Amino acid sequence: MSGSSRPVQVSLGLQTDKRLGEYGLLARLAEDLGFDGVSVFSDLLYQPPIAALLEMAGTTSRIRLGCACWNPFTLHPYEIAGQFALVDDASGGRAYLGLARGSWLEAVGLEPERPITALREAAGFSQALLGGRGEGYKGRVFHLDPDIRLRYPVTRDRAPILIGSWGPRGMALAGEIADEIKIGGSANPAMIAIVRDRLRPGLEKAGRTEGDVGVVIGAVTVVDRDGDAARALARREVAMYLDVIAALDPTVGLPEGLLPGIRSRLADGDEEGAGRLVPRDVLELFAFAGTPDDIARQARLLVDAGVDRIEFGTPHGRVPAEGIELLGREVLPQLAN
Repeated sequence: MSGSSRPVQVSLGLQTDKRLGEYGLLARLAEDLGFDGVSVFSDLLYQPPIAALLEMAGTTSRIRLGCACWNPFTLHPYEIAGQFALVDDASGGRAYLGLARGSWLEAVGLEPERPITALREAAGFSQALLGGRGEGYKGRVFHLDPDIRLRYPVTRDRAPILIGSWGPRGMALAGEIADEIKIGGSANPAMIAIVRDRLRPGLEKAGRTEGDVGVVIGAVTVVDRDGDAARALARREVAMYLDVIAALDPTVGLPEGLLPGIRSRLADGDEEGAGRLVPRDVLELFAFAGTPDDIARQARLLVDAGVDRIEFGTPHGRVPAEGIELLGREVLPQLAN
């Protein structure tokens, strides 16, 4: 059972590394296949997400769209609220606003301070600005003077908020103020109970119930009729972030020597060799990989554990559009039963 009476939703996550024009085509394909939404990432050194989101808004009419996630250290909440408002207007009220601390920011000279406070205030600032009542917002990090209002109409005066976080404090914050909590880089059903437990302090503080915050889990996805080929590509992807993500999952114990071996091969530029070290049981905790039946099996385990939304992340297949087609035509129907 999920944490609410809502049916489990399935969305796609796209990296912003494509040519303009491709995003709209992929989003239309996703909508036609029956997916519930498309998210774009906002990872360091990739394209800003706004162009992709606006393009997708113009080619779709039903699915939810959002950035997972903006961060208030590279983009001020004034700009985050404005970009959300543009996408929400272009899509006719189908946008959500995703916030996270961000990763690898130190590499560009940013050292995020008080990240939980910054996330809380980014959400509060954005909601105050979108609300249009001129009440202002006074925080420790972000400040909005009273009587400051946007000079254009907005489709909705409140943004649905998604918080991306693995940590207990970030999840508690989501329980207090967000509509969804997302953990990225995981396909582990055991994390659902952990997330719900970590949401509880925030829910109680705000007088909310478990069903008020949807739990979203998403990871690298590679589907192919050749399951071994799909897993080989997924292993290479997972090897790039396993060192970081595995340390965040309290339910996982990795085989001794796995991480040093992966680090050594990555240091030598051997991504294929690093990927080959990842055992299948470990792979399935951090990626969706294999044939359509393999991925449907993994997704059903998450549904049984109580997830509210599953997000199949990039690259989707050895050829992205073909992977999305397989997910839509052969995985989604199995999850609807």
